[in-house]
Amino acid sequence: MALIGNSSSPLPSEFLLICFPGYQSWQHWLSLPLSLLFLLAMGANATLLLTIRLEASLHEPMYYLLSVLSLLDIVLCITVIPKVLAIFWFDLRYISFPACFLQMYIMNSFLTMESCTFTVMAYDRFVAICKPLRYPAIITNQFVVKATIFIVVRNALLTAPIPLLSAQLHYCGDNTIKNCICTNLSVSMLSCDDITFNRIYQFVTGWTLLGSDLILIILSYSFILRAVLRIKAEGAAAKALSTCGSHFILILFFSTILLVLVITNVKVPADVPILLNVLHHLIPPALNPIVYGIRTQEIKHGILKLLKYQK
Repeated sequence: MALIGNSSSPLPSEFLLICFPGYQSWQHWLSLPLSLLFLLAMGANATLLLTIRLEASLHEPMYYLLSVLSLLDIVLCITVIPKVLAIFWFDLRYISFPACFLQMYIMNSFLTMESCTFTVMAYDRFVAICKPLRYPAIITNQFVVKATIFIVVRNALLTAPIPLLSAQLHYCGDNTIKNCICTNLSVSMLSCDDITFNRIYQFVTGWTLLGSDLILIILSYSFILRAVLRIKAEGAAAKALSTCGSHFILILFFSTILLVLVITNVKVPADVPILLNVLHHLIPPALNPIVYGIRTQEIKHGILKLLKYQK
């Protein structure tokens, strides 16, 4: 990715990442839980994908959407966490300009893809509970394909200007990023140019994509709750809600990114948003497949069959 400068002075070819500027002595201690969470996230999502792939009873739209979510989680983890651990373990703090902006793009686009996936999953649960007779006709494999294309295209296109705008800035001074990862604000603040437009575009795009998804999710669950409260059959309401429980828990995990967005724009210790950013790329990916594996009987049985087959 080419950098456009307005000066004849040579541009640095790489950035220096400084994780937790105020607490660098903690990094070795922090690396252990991060490593365990990374292994858990990779193993749990790989197991879930393999189970859905091999178990014929899981070849349904709802589980295909869950597979999309797992793939997004894996990509996000691989994009962020290995570099963070390399900094902690081997002091490999340098990252090239192209790698930095690529990481920035993947983080922004895939996080919003996850948000959009949760919205589609909420719609799936809405149709299943509010329009159960029409569910097989509405939520089909073709619907999943179209929804996946929409998820990728919408977020890949709308988030692309974020790293492109940062890449075109003129970096004439310090190349030290006070962060573990290449976030847009952390990188663009090093520029000698005016970054007002960069900040506004990221803020508006982030809140538009995540905010619209959140509104649609809230609307879906409002209709679901209203439909459930009208069910008079004994135990039917609890059964209907239990089918949404796993999805709702995953949304709560993912909603920490909204907290990151808010905290990034207020005055708090610099290490707080850095830590939240790193944890957001680890905790939801690690817990998502576990929650579904524990709460969904079909997935639980599929995993047990897979383990028995391996023996």
